[in-house]
Amino acid sequence: MTETAQARLKRMRMRSWRRGTKEMDLILGPYADAHLAGMSEQILVVYDVLLEENDQDLLPWVLGQASPPKALAGLIAEIGVFARARLGVGQAAGQAAGLPAGRSA
Repeated sequence: MTETAQARLKRMRMRSWRRGTKEMDLILGPYADAHLAGMSEQILVVYDVLLEENDQDLLPWVLGQASPPKALAGLIAEIGVFARARLGVGQAAGQAAGLPAGRSA
């Protein structure tokens, strides 16, 4: 049985909010709420791959403490930018706190 587009987005949103660590819940949950519905098929595929990663790997990538795989790097950078903006953290303060600098638009 094939997953419908609506069921896919619902699954991805749930996986974003129920990660296993509260830190990643609070990073990916709001990001998913704000962006999932508008993502292209190509980005949805990458986001689905990202959701399969362990939180112990994801958090250091988002915080800029470790380099993410190339296939996920752009999306991880975008998530970091979103998290900083959501928290009202400026770029310099975000980098001091360990959040990566975002890519330019």
